[in-house]
This record gives sequence, C-alpha cells and structure tokens, in this order.
Amino acid sequence: MNNNVREITLAGGCFWGTEMYFKAIRGVIKTEVGYANGKTQNPTYEDVCHHNTGHAEVVKVTYDNQVISLPFLLSMYFEVIDPVAVNRQGNDVGIQYRTGIYYSDPADEAVILESVQALRMEYGVPLAIEVLPLENYSAAEGYHQEYLIKNPGGYCHIGNREFKKAAVARDPSIK
Repeated sequence: MNNNVREITLAGGCFWGTEMYFKAIRGVIKTEVGYANGKTQNPTYEDVCHHNTGHAEVVKVTYDNQVISLPFLLSMYFEVIDPVAVNRQGNDVGIQYRTGIYYSDPADEAVILESVQALRMEYGVPLAIEVLPLENYSAAEGYHQEYLIKNPGGYCHIGNREFKKAAVARDPSIK
C-alpha cells in the first residue's frame, strides 16, 4: 500500500448510510461494507442478524492521508453517530449496530484514543464507542456494497443534510 494510503474501519449503525457518507468525503479513496470483531470467520448477513456472531456492521474506509487526516475523519464520524447509544443507531437496534473504531495499524490507536477522549470530555458521560484492533473482518455480500447508490430510497439513519456536509468537508489541517 502507498505510504499516503491508510485504512480505518468504522461501525456506525447500519452500514448502508455510513458507507454513503464516507464515500462522499474528499480524500476517501474507497469504501467497503463488511462485518468485524465478531466470534466467527466469514459470517453472512443472516448470521450477523440472527445467529449471535457478535459482529458489527462496519465500513472499511481507505483514505489518502495527504488529503484527509485520521483526526478529521474521526470528527466526521462523530457527527453521524450517537456516541452514547449502546447497540443502537437510529431505528436500528442490536449488537451489530454498535459504534466502534477498529484499527489495522497499531500506530493509529493513540490518535483514536485522543479523539475519543476529547469527545468524552465534550459529552461528560461514558461513551459506547469501542476502540479495538480490527479482527475477523469480512466483506459483506455484493448487494450491500453501495446499497444506497443502487437503492436511493433505502432506509438510512443518516440524513441528507449530513450527506451534503460530507460532500463539501475539507480538512483544515491539510493545505
């Protein structure tokens, strides 16, 4: 992987809207929805929803860190989640809809923890965001990839206002 190209995997409720949101952000190169940090290898959507695998619905975000920094990406993530909700985002309820930040590069952990701590100070209460190494990741089935592009009327807990904001967002720390 090119030195500028980085990955972070984010759980923010239903992965359809979370993917569409991150796909709109300048500096994001690629998104892929999948399942992570559960107890089994290669689960299906059916397994995750009905067979207690413990996976979260996630979006693997590949980004160019010369265009967007991890702290800025996380600040955008924090804008579209309820960080105190346990196993729920919007109308979606279940362990697969929890919030989490899963890293592949251990060097990202300190940056993530600093961002989460700043958010915790803002809220003044414990947050429900997991911060863990990425484990047991597998891509979701093809019909889930870019779901809201293929199905523009599909349900989403993220509103149009947030999608528009993502499309014009620029990281002020990068010139």
